[in-house]
Amino acid sequence: MKFLGSFGLHEKALALKSHRISVLSKNIANADTPSFKAKDVDFRRVLKNALASELKTTHTNHLTHSSASSSNGEYYTVPFNPSIDGNTVEISVEQAKYGKAAAEYQASLR
Repeated sequence: MKFLGSFGLHEKALALKSHRISVLSKNIANADTPSFKAKDVDFRRVLKNALASELKTTHTNHLTHSSASSSNGEYYTVPFNPSIDGNTVEISVEQAKYGKAAAEYQASLR
């Protein structure tokens, strides 16, 4: 009986949400590190690419695979108020993102 693949989309979504929480917590931990650049994860793009890689097509032109499909979806965020030392972490923004991401992760678990 194949149990590991039975969760399908949810298994990939949980792993990706966990990765995003890790990225956001790294931002918060480095809020006072000079020149640290905050990152986030483009959840939809990474999940779409992960699912597209599993799809089977009947013709090569049905789906196009981008070169970014192997990416982990991380990107640098653009701060509202950049600091003088080059750090782009805005602690209140990162904490809000973290709280929302943690709530979404818990909802996915349930």
